Amino acid sequence: MKKNLTRIYIGNNLSTNVRIFYKFTNMINKKILKKDLIYPELSYQIIGVLFEVYNQLGPGYHEKYYQKAVAAGFNESGLSFKEQVCVPLTFKDCNVGRYFLDFVVDNKIVIEIKKGERFSKKNIDQIVAYLKSNALKLGIIANFGSRELKFRRIINFDS
Repeated sequence: MKKNLTRIYIGNNLSTNVRIFYKFTNMINKKILKKDLIYPELSYQIIGVLFEVYNQLGPGYHEKYYQKAVAAGFNESGLSFKEQVCVPLTFKDCNVGRYFLDFVVDNKIVIEIKKGERFSKKNIDQIVAYLKSNALKLGIIANFGSRELKFRRIINFDS
């Protein structure tokens, strides 16, 4: 079975001429429609802010500075968000701990900011746990690396 590779242009940052592409593989005789994506317009706005932050700051900063810059970008874009959201972890009605979400945008999408070159299984498992415990459908993990910004959309199929 031959894999088809389709590129879909989703945005253009006029100040830096950065073009963002999604790559979709294993698409055979099927058109990709926006309705196939979860929260497409909101996702595009969020990803645009992430790229704007990376393009302006560049690589090499601590994670907390990227988080502050992303928060400023969300504010400037008019996005509704909560930052450092505390979520209790319970077991049989007993509070056994708590964890913090970097961002929750529009009470729909969890954003997790990381610094590094790769997405570790631990980071992906972490965002999946956040999504399941909060009954949210979509998370975006962003990795601010030394050469580029990488992001992954994580979907909670159980919600």
